[in-house]
Amino acid sequence: MTWTVVLSLCAMGVVGGFAAGLLGIGGGMILVPFMTMVFTSLAFPSHLVVHMAIATGLATIVFTSISSVRAHHMQGGVLWPVVKLFTPGILVGSWLGPWVAQQLNSTMLALCFGIFVFVAATQMLINAKPPAKYQLPGTAGMFAAGGVIGLVAGLVGAGGGFISIPFMTWCNVRIQNAVATSAALGFPIALAGTLANIYYGLGETALPTYSLGYIYLPALGVIAAASMVMAPIGARTAHRLPVAKLKKIFAMMLYALAIYMLWQARSLAN
Repeated sequence: MTWTVVLSLCAMGVVGGFAAGLLGIGGGMILVPFMTMVFTSLAFPSHLVVHMAIATGLATIVFTSISSVRAHHMQGGVLWPVVKLFTPGILVGSWLGPWVAQQLNSTMLALCFGIFVFVAATQMLINAKPPAKYQLPGTAGMFAAGGVIGLVAGLVGAGGGFISIPFMTWCNVRIQNAVATSAALGFPIALAGTLANIYYGLGETALPTYSLGYIYLPALGVIAAASMVMAPIGARTAHRLPVAKLKKIFAMMLYALAIYMLWQARSLAN
């Protein structure tokens, strides 16, 4: 990698880590489109670019979530009993997500990612908060909810916050606790998804040098280092600044990234 690429990856880690700590979203939705650009510029095989971007983005959340959740825990925001109930389903869903992704070609995967990010950006922009009508379900219900969160997160390389936060808010969990708890859920999502992407990618013969399954290790190292520094700053910012205004900025960024991924899907289809 050239120094230009290294600096670009470092900048991605800074933005992704800050967003992960601030919004509890894991940062993958911001990282994946940029990594798609970088991997394309490095002439990676076109049928692997999106898969590798999603897998590498998901792997960075393993490190980001540790740093982010520590900061949220210091603020007393993480509901650990809720994390415990979600985790079994999340582990199953996060393992299946990369398997589903492997069944899709790059065009469909880029299309799915673009649509998901577009919906997430809209949710962030309008600051959608479902009315708190219910309580968190029992063990079976939490397993099912965790499975859905993990499946979608593993498929698109995200931390699952855009599903888990509204779900918890809907179930009478305070938004601050929902964000902090979502940050903690990022670790099992990322760990299971990362192991799955390594496993499912081992048989791929066209992977670039320094890849571990679908994960490109040099990009992972640079982004993880930068994001681990910024995630605690984002978490502290969530308790100090008007997050609603910052959400609008990130929403506009996500719209741009969603449009790029939809354009990428169109390009790959041709």
